[in-house]
Amino acid sequence: MVNQATILLATDEAVAGNKALQQYIEHTTDDYCTLWLEGELLVVMKNIKEQKQTSEKIRMLAGAIARKLSSHRVEKATVQEKTLAEGFSNLQVKAAVTAFVEGWHLGTYAFLPYKSKEKPFSTTLEIIGDGCQKYVETGRIRAEATAFSRDLMNERPSALNPETFPERLREAFSDTNVKVTVFDKTELEAMQMNGVLTVSQGSQYAPAFVELTYQSDASKPLVALVGKGVTFDTGGITLKKSKDISNMRMDMGGAAAVSGAMKLLAKSGANVNVTALIPIVENMPDAHAMLPGEVIRYKNGHTVQIGNTDAEGRLILADGLIRAGELKADYVVDIATLTGAIVNALGTRLAGVFGAEQLAMKMKQIGDANGDFNWPMPLVDAYDSYLDSDYADFSNTSSKAMAGSITAALFLRRFVIDPSKWLHVDMAGVMESREAGYYPKGASGFGARLLADFVEDVSSSASDTKHH
Repeated sequence: MVNQATILLATDEAVAGNKALQQYIEHTTDDYCTLWLEGELLVVMKNIKEQKQTSEKIRMLAGAIARKLSSHRVEKATVQEKTLAEGFSNLQVKAAVTAFVEGWHLGTYAFLPYKSKEKPFSTTLEIIGDGCQKYVETGRIRAEATAFSRDLMNERPSALNPETFPERLREAFSDTNVKVTVFDKTELEAMQMNGVLTVSQGSQYAPAFVELTYQSDASKPLVALVGKGVTFDTGGITLKKSKDISNMRMDMGGAAAVSGAMKLLAKSGANVNVTALIPIVENMPDAHAMLPGEVIRYKNGHTVQIGNTDAEGRLILADGLIRAGELKADYVVDIATLTGAIVNALGTRLAGVFGAEQLAMKMKQIGDANGDFNWPMPLVDAYDSYLDSDYADFSNTSSKAMAGSITAALFLRRFVIDPSKWLHVDMAGVMESREAGYYPKGASGFGARLLADFVEDVSSSASDTKHH
């Protein structure tokens, strides 16, 4: 086992004067290379062009280095704060340090509870410099929150189900200022959360609804984060037909995102007023499961015909949006692994964001900075009629084989109560990642950073008086 590695720039004195080394470094395909020099293991980062010096570039680079060193069981790596400052001179030092630490910790992430022969190992990172420890801690907290989301998404569905998920959240927030409230099936019946109750009918597990509340400043506008918590989605009676649907354990990716966001906000002591609303169900087919043609009557009076039991996410999000209205939330953001159509539209690198246009642009800018990339999508009013039903006020699926992500968003919009400012994030395409940079193969942890940074942004830019 190697005890230590030192991270340098290609322009540092240790390598700059050696032409052979410079040629070797230039001809490597990655943005860094590892080499031995006078008995010392060095990691040499190439010079990054100024226009490519972004926080995401640093995160990806740090993650790749961390995974490489960890795979070789290197115990410790050191880097000078000034090395990061010089290598990424286009950024503020605090941004460079935070991004490097965040990428480093996420790059060594691995979900190993069920790997019998693999043991977790990660190379320790030390950043040397005066006054940078605050930024180091920020990076660590951000990585920890995203890793928490990844853990939830990667967990097997028998271990994380509607009855165990609330307990997992209670445990996760026990050392924070987040208040955890869990509503069981009896309470959901009294609260008329009929979408949650109907979707869960076929499962052996009783449904739940969890509220996570963090109010460090009651004068700030209330932000409600609504996360879809389907712990496994078989499609119900409208059974999915794919050969391998094991990734449908990740259909609670929206719930994982809002949970991770709450972790990040609470651990960083953010000055905000935020509540996460998490409807939790399992969508299973059995003799009691909801049937196509069934009609749900919601608390707000809307009746919805079930056209397809595999469009269940919007049925439970509707209850969450109604609850956000009851809490008089100023901002409402729902997030869900909702539609395959968004994958067709945007692929696997971008989530789609629907709703208030200026807020959607703000969300894009936040994602561009923190790595949770997303793109504003249109709400086309002309498509609203696609949800018409002969038997109820409207259907949970479109009558047209087109614009599936848009009609899903239009469905959700019907449950938003004015004057709340609302956004819907469809993260179906980005719930999984391939191994690259600070991303592992498996759950991406998308949304934790995006939502937390969004909450802080609207809280800092808003007046100190609530809108209502």
